[in-house]
Amino acid sequence: MPLDDGRLPKLLLLDSASLYFRAFYGVPDQRKDESETPTNALRGFLDMIATLVTQHRPTHLVACWDDDWRPQWRGDLVPTYKTHRLTEGSATVEESPDDLTPQVPLIRDALAAVGIARVGVPDHEADDVIGTLTTRHLGVMPVDVVTGDRDLLQLVDDANAVRVLYTGKGGVREPDVATESMLREKYGVPTGEAYLEMSVLRGDTSDGLPGVRGIGDKTAAQLIEQYGSLAALRAAVESGDPAIKGARRTNLEAAADYLDVAPTVVRVVRDAPVPQVDLALPRQVADRLALDELAARYGIENPVSRLLTALGLG
Repeated sequence: MPLDDGRLPKLLLLDSASLYFRAFYGVPDQRKDESETPTNALRGFLDMIATLVTQHRPTHLVACWDDDWRPQWRGDLVPTYKTHRLTEGSATVEESPDDLTPQVPLIRDALAAVGIARVGVPDHEADDVIGTLTTRHLGVMPVDVVTGDRDLLQLVDDANAVRVLYTGKGGVREPDVATESMLREKYGVPTGEAYLEMSVLRGDTSDGLPGVRGIGDKTAAQLIEQYGSLAALRAAVESGDPAIKGARRTNLEAAADYLDVAPTVVRVVRDAPVPQVDLALPRQVADRLALDELAARYGIENPVSRLLTALGLG
């Protein structure tokens, strides 16, 4: 049903850390004095939101947050999960560039001052917030997920108007728009669920998931296509299907323990305890004084102005 301004409802979910890490590495550091607080990730993140709002015209927007970037329950299932990202000597702290760390609280403050919803959940990653909010809004409004993380391609669902705007190469201005036809064309799988199962077989070094030895993207997709699902493939291995032989059979059998738990680790949670909050775009700046002070103190007047203009609040 159209809103008062004629727009159809649309929910835009931001994988916040994915975007502000990209901004940090992609936006130049303009400081003249290293004693100043860096702001490149903050400026870039605000500009990204302005671009996304302008191009996609959502009516609802959420900055989804990693309250726990490596939940213990995932690490218990696959001990290598994200361990390469841990700060040396720590079991819980994510390694982060020194100049990015002080900017994360500023991003939080900016979102709060503007009035953009920011949602995180204890013991869950932003991916789980995204999965839960997507599930809640199936059939209610279209959902676009903005991320540089291929794991979230599992959410693609044409029937329920769920797309992923994947920022891998083109950034937020020219993302790869992931639909089921794109999954078929690029990865050889027909659905988001099939992509998930293919990714379990393939593994993901960026997340510390080993996958099955000798199985890459193409072979994983072929196996899921041939057998229909990971469960059916495993049943074929266990029943001695003669089509699975040699090193492939050996490697699949050797990976049995991994395959028992990896789908739970890779699959985003769809029913995390995400609080009920107002996800609509702000109709007015939530805290103009705080926003003005933040903009003046850190010299971010221009990106703040661009964001407010995009939101219709300028």
